[in-house]
Amino acid sequence: MPALHACLVEHDPDRLAAAVTALHVYTRESEREKPFHTHKKGQLVVALHGAVTCETSQGMWIVPPQSGVWIPPGVPHSNRVTADGQVCFLFVDPQAAAMPQACCTLSLNPLLIQMIRHLADQPQDYAAGSRTARLAAVLAEELAHMQAQSLQLHLPIPANSRLRDIARRLAEHPADRSTVADWGARCAMSERSFARFVLAETGMTFGRWRQQIHIMVALQQLASGASVQRVSQELGYDSVSAFITMFKKTLGKPPARYIAERQAA
Repeated sequence: MPALHACLVEHDPDRLAAAVTALHVYTRESEREKPFHTHKKGQLVVALHGAVTCETSQGMWIVPPQSGVWIPPGVPHSNRVTADGQVCFLFVDPQAAAMPQACCTLSLNPLLIQMIRHLADQPQDYAAGSRTARLAAVLAEELAHMQAQSLQLHLPIPANSRLRDIARRLAEHPADRSTVADWGARCAMSERSFARFVLAETGMTFGRWRQQIHIMVALQQLASGASVQRVSQELGYDSVSAFITMFKKTLGKPPARYIAERQAA
């Protein structure tokens, strides 16, 4: 399996005639793709082990194990995979399946994931009407039905440079507990003006926006094997139970159970 930085050099989906193609990617170290780039085909990034973060000009999407992020054709993006990550890239021609027009994270069933993995093991220059072509057609049809399984794992990151810098700092230092007033002062705004600014730019309150960053950081670390206690400490929570409560309220399950179920799938 090629490393992330080389995979799209060896496998250019836009040069392949097949409407649906796939490949495996393995990363020993935490890796990021080349700077923002686009494909004529839509791309589904499937996390088999570890976690994937997809960044576009509008925001970031986290991909926990047994899920995928859909990137429509023509959308500039860059993917980052955690250490020892295993992913599959699935490329779909716009005419092959009716897919969302915006990026989203999808929950994928085991059958669909196995079909994608199997397709990735086949020659990607398969002939029309071949067994592989029939598999790809069924795969595309099944994928179109997954739109109802969208996961709320999106972090809005507007073009405003100040907010992008804040998001980057909070992702790198998630234990930072600076208040709305503190951040407002750093941006030469009053507390009220800064709160309104964040809400207008992201559609979220600052507290909800920071919590979403915490969820994304937590999923990345948990998928890489970190313990719930360690993640709680990294995020600056006063207790493990407080972190578990926040995680369960957001994603419906305690963190250990959430990751274990996805890894087991």
